[in-house]
Amino acid sequence: MSPSAQRIEAPDAIAADIARAARFTRKHVIASIYHAGSGHPGGALSCADILACLFGAELNVWPDNTTDPQRDRFVLSKGHAAPALYAIAAHHGFCDARAALALRKLGSPFQGHPHVLDLPWVESSTGSLGQGFSVALGMAMGLKLQNSTARAYALLGDGELQEGEVWEAAMCAAHHRLDNLCAIIDYNKLQSDDRNDAIMRLEPLAAKWRAFDWAVAEIDGHDIGQILAALRRAAATQGRPAIIIAHTIKGKGVPYMENIPHWHGSVKLTREQAEDALRALGAARDEIKELLDVAR
Repeated sequence: MSPSAQRIEAPDAIAADIARAARFTRKHVIASIYHAGSGHPGGALSCADILACLFGAELNVWPDNTTDPQRDRFVLSKGHAAPALYAIAAHHGFCDARAALALRKLGSPFQGHPHVLDLPWVESSTGSLGQGFSVALGMAMGLKLQNSTARAYALLGDGELQEGEVWEAAMCAAHHRLDNLCAIIDYNKLQSDDRNDAIMRLEPLAAKWRAFDWAVAEIDGHDIGQILAALRRAAATQGRPAIIIAHTIKGKGVPYMENIPHWHGSVKLTREQAEDALRALGAARDEIKELLDVAR
């Protein structure tokens, strides 16, 4: 049965599967950053539900079709959230979950930012903010030229929107009427040093995207039903690209990290901090030990 058929026949089961994937992702993020001794937990935790919905119910990409020309393309433009991408990929069988704990290790393919030559299911190397969005734009244009039904998706950070390249790409996508392009903003209101508003305010954000002639949706980025509905509306949009402004919480799921700029990254988690975070995310004692005591 195809994922689309499953969505129609058993939406509650799909939502439950997505919620489990998001919990797995958050726990794996904490463990991998603990083992790495550095990383970006805040923004990786805030986008876990979005990634779980994309990989669990939207993208037509599976471990055995990563080179299929008709596959959807996903670009993690906020490349510092790579631990979340690796975790959701591990959950869906694109890579080994234990191997993906070797974040940032010398010789590991699981580097601090995704690298297209290290992992065959990664569509683009990202890290320089704004560039991943432009790559997704190029993919969408190429797919249009090939008359492909495949779609391109990009996940951006909100601080990333302070890059001029983002707005050049936004203008280009609307000009070319790329209705096969969907951008999602992980709008957690915080960036590396402070709140967005204290560095360079983004509001009125929805109005800006509408002025660029994008179809705009604003949602709770932790509500699975809202995320899935917004993705479906984006896929049905014709004649212009779609953007989902997903309001999220930096560090979602770990109380001592939530809405604290310090936990953007790069930070080193102590054993006590990692254990506290995993307990908050629902991990039992044996699971915590399994995640944190693997050979490093």
